[in-house]
Amino acid sequence: MILNGTNQSIWFVLASAGGACGYGTLVDVVPMKARVGSVSPVLFKDGEGCGACYKVKCLDRGICSRRAVTVIVTDECPGGLCAFGHTHFDLSGAAFSRMAVAGAGGRLRDRGQLNVVYRRTACKYGGKNIAFRVNEGSTSFWLSLLVEFEDGEGDIGSMQIKQANSVEWLDMKHVWGATWCLVRGPLVGPFSVRLTTLSAKKTLTARDVIPRNWAPKATYTSRLNFEPSL
Repeated sequence: MILNGTNQSIWFVLASAGGACGYGTLVDVVPMKARVGSVSPVLFKDGEGCGACYKVKCLDRGICSRRAVTVIVTDECPGGLCAFGHTHFDLSGAAFSRMAVAGAGGRLRDRGQLNVVYRRTACKYGGKNIAFRVNEGSTSFWLSLLVEFEDGEGDIGSMQIKQANSVEWLDMKHVWGATWCLVRGPLVGPFSVRLTTLSAKKTLTARDVIPRNWAPKATYTSRLNFEPSL
């Protein structure tokens, strides 16, 4: 395995409250559980880096194994070690400990900060398809969606929806984290959703994935996902 980005820093954090990507309680359950991470702005990309996956490997051979841990970007660390264009990861305790040699997880966490190498890797959610959570407060004039479980690149560069009985694709605006919205109306479901990844510009269309009788705070799962590779 070849990882790049030598002499970058990593920090152990105790917990996550959902994070700046907006995934909420998803960060506490499988498949995200124990694999979540907060990154500096250079990787967070104003929220467009949400959902991206990285392999991170500790460089201290005295306490770290040769194993890299895979983490999913769910949050941003905007200040301190993360400022001034630095590349930095804050990892969950479980992810941090996984890099240690057998039996040394506690000692590694006590170290707090480590130098690492890292590389981008494909996200693999193990049987999960892309899902769309309709955010609280959404109406037929203001529709806000959170995208979940994107295999492959993991992040989204653009998002469009199409209403019932329409041929027009409407561009959604990236608001924050993994959240996109459209201000227009009245909007009539069912809605088809078209996603394009940030870097490779791969496109996927989930037809009529959000039903006519959609509701705020509901999650609608597609039958599709990107290829689990970069």
